[in-house]
Amino acid sequence: QVQLVESGGGSVQSGGSLRLSCAASGYTDSRRCMGWFRQAPGKEREGVAAIDSDGRTSYSDSVRGRFTISQDNAKNTLYLQMNSLKPEDTAVYYCAADVFPLMAWANYWGQGTQVTVSS
Repeated sequence: QVQLVESGGGSVQSGGSLRLSCAASGYTDSRRCMGWFRQAPGKEREGVAAIDSDGRTSYSDSVRGRFTISQDNAKNTLYLQMNSLKPEDTAVYYCAADVFPLMAWANYWGQGTQVTVSS
């Protein structure tokens, strides 16, 4: 059974930084692809960043250059370093496993963690 548990959300002022973590268990696919999605009030859930088993990364246009996704395979932990945060980054952020190509969706989800950026 795949379990994903996020931590690290919170409130920050515009221009600030936050680091999200996701502790994963039960996900042993050798071609694993994990990622982060977010959902703002009244909007659809969207892919933010993804990383595959070879360490290749992809980002949405809205966060490229500001966010960095990484993983520690020894700790089974996924990270999202978010810098230069903007009010439009405010959303619930979800850790995801078995991410589809182009971050279209994912098969497994964490419970979500709130990120609020004030101007």
